[in-house]
Amino acid sequence: MSARDQLLVVIDPVARRTDGESVRIAKDVLSASAAIRVCLPDGPEDFTKALARRGARRLVVIGDDRALLRAVGVLHRERDLAGCVLSVVPVGAAQTLARGLGVPVGAVAAARAVLEGTERRLDLLVDDSDGVVLGDLRIPPVGATAAAADAAVGAAPRVPAGAPDAGHAWLRTCQSFVRTLAALPSRPASVVGRSPARLRIEADGVTLVDLDQPVETVHVTAGHGGLAQVEVRPASVGAEAAPLRVRARTVTVSGTDFRYRADAVVGGPVRTRTWTVHPRAWGLTLPR
Repeated sequence: MSARDQLLVVIDPVARRTDGESVRIAKDVLSASAAIRVCLPDGPEDFTKALARRGARRLVVIGDDRALLRAVGVLHRERDLAGCVLSVVPVGAAQTLARGLGVPVGAVAAARAVLEGTERRLDLLVDDSDGVVLGDLRIPPVGATAAAADAAVGAAPRVPAGAPDAGHAWLRTCQSFVRTLAALPSRPASVVGRSPARLRIEADGVTLVDLDQPVETVHVTAGHGGLAQVEVRPASVGAEAAPLRVRARTVTVSGTDFRYRADAVVGGPVRTRTWTVHPRAWGLTLPR
């Protein structure tokens, strides 16, 4: 049996807890056509040890986006990413990253792609603290302020069913008003509780935006061909300002303390961070 037909299947504990049926289906499909060795790590330390003991077996991760990120991060820090072809069967609620990379939806289709697919070499964004980005990077993180706004708008005070004033007209009016607020659509993050950031953004050493120009968002995507796609949206007064778009090998962001979202992980606060594209740094098995 060839090395391609020998698999180390690492099943993330979150996948086992959230969707055991999909995990079972994926294992059945893989074991029907390959010799598999299953590893059930209990946490990040066990996960790292499992990857180190894979030998000549092909690595298959069953789990969500965070499990995929963890696998790539471990292999990168061990300087073993170039010699490994990773396969993934997405299981769990967070599958946006895997789908965006081209991994099929569903346990059966993803497992068949592991068996029948081919390796694609993909670019990787690596920051100056050895963190990795497979998909995209956003400053500020998306969702934090929106979630807070939704909680504030949607949280209706509860009145006990047996309260003595439950029949009063003023109380019924108040309850109706609260229900109306709870039904209102969520306000976008861009208009809730967020002020423009004062950041210096440099692409390959060239300053795109300096500290005197506030920015609304910074979006960096690993892209292809060894260059990242960079979009900076300056803050505007009145008419919306046109975004700045460039392609670059390195992107440096500095200024006041800021947080960033790298794929599914929020990092920071930091005052400066540089991301560099590593061309064709990692291999992922995708459908032919």
